[in-house]
Amino acid sequence: MISVINNKNLLFELGSEELPPKTLVKLSRALLDSIVQGLNEAELTFTATKAYATPRRLAVFIENLSTQQPDKIVEKRGPAIQAAFTSDGKPSKAAEGFAASCGTTFDQLDRLKTDKGEWLIYKQAVKGQPTEQLIPDIIRQSIANLPIAKRMRWGNFATEFVRPVHWSVLLYGNSPIHCEVLELTTGDESRGHRFHAPVAIKIQNPESYPDALLQQGKVIADIEHRKVIIKEKAQAAAQAVNGIAHIEADLLEEVAALNEWPVPITGTFDPRFLELPAEVLITTMQTNQKYFPVKNTEGGLLPYFITFSNIESTRPESIQQGNERVITPRLTDAEFFWKQDRKTPLAERVGSLANIVFQVKLGTLAEKNQRVINLAEIIANQLNANVDWAKRAALLAKADLLTNMVNEFDNLQGIMGRYYALADGEPREVAEAIEQHYFPKQSGGPTPLGATGQIVALADKIDTLCGIFSAGLIPTGDKDPYALRRAAIGVLRILIENNLSLDVVDLVKASLQQFTHAFDREATQKLVTEFIFDRLKGYCLDKGYGPDEFDAVITVNPTQPLDFIERLQAIKAFRQLPEAESLAAANKRIRNILKKSDAAPAASVGDLVEAEELNLFAVAQASSDDIQPYLAKRDYQAVLSRLAKTEPAVNGFFDKVMVMTDDLELRAKRLALLNMLSEQFLQVADISKLQS
Repeated sequence: MISVINNKNLLFELGSEELPPKTLVKLSRALLDSIVQGLNEAELTFTATKAYATPRRLAVFIENLSTQQPDKIVEKRGPAIQAAFTSDGKPSKAAEGFAASCGTTFDQLDRLKTDKGEWLIYKQAVKGQPTEQLIPDIIRQSIANLPIAKRMRWGNFATEFVRPVHWSVLLYGNSPIHCEVLELTTGDESRGHRFHAPVAIKIQNPESYPDALLQQGKVIADIEHRKVIIKEKAQAAAQAVNGIAHIEADLLEEVAALNEWPVPITGTFDPRFLELPAEVLITTMQTNQKYFPVKNTEGGLLPYFITFSNIESTRPESIQQGNERVITPRLTDAEFFWKQDRKTPLAERVGSLANIVFQVKLGTLAEKNQRVINLAEIIANQLNANVDWAKRAALLAKADLLTNMVNEFDNLQGIMGRYYALADGEPREVAEAIEQHYFPKQSGGPTPLGATGQIVALADKIDTLCGIFSAGLIPTGDKDPYALRRAAIGVLRILIENNLSLDVVDLVKASLQQFTHAFDREATQKLVTEFIFDRLKGYCLDKGYGPDEFDAVITVNPTQPLDFIERLQAIKAFRQLPEAESLAAANKRIRNILKKSDAAPAASVGDLVEAEELNLFAVAQASSDDIQPYLAKRDYQAVLSRLAKTEPAVNGFFDKVMVMTDDLELRAKRLALLNMLSEQFLQVADISKLQS
């Protein structure tokens, strides 16, 4: 347990010009993590941490930080004893050199004896340094480690940061630590709101920091607290106009990063714009203006928006009017795009995809489009789905990339395709598939609802996976510019969560056959398949299956992800049976015997001798017959439940029968019997992989 009797709290704050709102949280967390890492490396203990972030500051609070490093004994190992002395028993040059390097003499060295030998060793007592002396370097190093994509300089200073800095606070207990940080001298004076409280604010101690900024500076230091306030005030403002604020997490965080003292302002726009697709209005308000849209109780948009001002204005109506003047031309542009785009049907845009290169080796989007159409036809036939709809949706899937609206708002791709397809009179299933072929868009996001959307989504993602792999652009480390990991997980989720019994190996093979550039098809097929099943392991572990359960199934190499999951479910249920542990151990024993045996099992079991092996043979024959109907229905739980009944016969066999008998003919028959039983289990999974 950490003693905190003499410990003190630490506060570091760095004040600057307005920080980039989209990276504020990332910078704040990185600063905290780096300082914590520095404290841990210095062996300084503490009990809690807290990060603060506003548009003009990053701050870190450390609770109960120890006052100095612990004293410790540092050991340096020298040469082995046999090399430490000359033939006449005097210290060797190696020993003398080691002593000199330690700043001591040979007679001050100790010996270290271990199981592997004996060495000279030097022990030195090192007194821990005071925390005040260590903190400045930890702070400076932490700032240097921040993930800043582009640093800037200002004035005549050589230092660099994401924005010019103006003040810095460094308090340990009630006393400031004075040191140089980014050409600033740290102290105990912070700053409040740029307009409401521009004077210096003296911070008495670290724990008073948030209250001092709030009471004296009109600054809410905690971004999470600001998010709660913004959400509550936005909903209250929306309720005042009989609506509900549409609040998305990313925008909420960005608005909190833009405001130290958030004040809601409700604005309105011309109701005629409500004739535009709701997603267009929402994107315009959120992306361009950082507004929260307002909806009615049925989810339809109302002609209002909620914005936040970083100041308590004496004339809030002026801020409202200014924002209303800004949003009108934005929505007018969107209205223009909508009307212009509808003049050209999606089908007429498809030909222009030939002007867009997808990837140098893989050709244009038009060529990709044709491959996706072909693969969608194959998948639709396998699923007995509407082939015409699948091919039509695949044809039109990328056409909205050539529209004005998507050119302006790329996050609307697919969504606008759906709207334009419906306006062109396309079947609703086709129109919805155009949007949903991008699903799932993010981790945990929905998969396509309709069969046509599922088919085109699979075809598009598999084509991308196979194409990029065939071009040699395999993801490495964190680099995945074509989002192939996301595509692979998308394929798996669509197949598993929509109960689609499709063979991944067959789909990959069919996709690779369409590419005309030179590459090793067999090797690429293996790489793509392994890549997909590597993602399947992560998916299964996230769903609560154990690594040994996954290994048990992957060993038998099922190539349909849905079938794979069904086997996993059966394995998890099997483990709850009282016979499971014994049978898993028996199967492990069987697998080891078969693996280590020099002789192959007999072609058939034939005549046996002992009662226990005759009994096991009869039991195995019966179970073999009984499980066939279950296997035909892929009822793997029923298969394993039936095989669990073989446990008494299996245990009786191993208790009484010696498999590796000197009678080679009999040995081969017994091996054949064990192989027969093992193969029955392997029709579901290799249960020998299960850990007890």
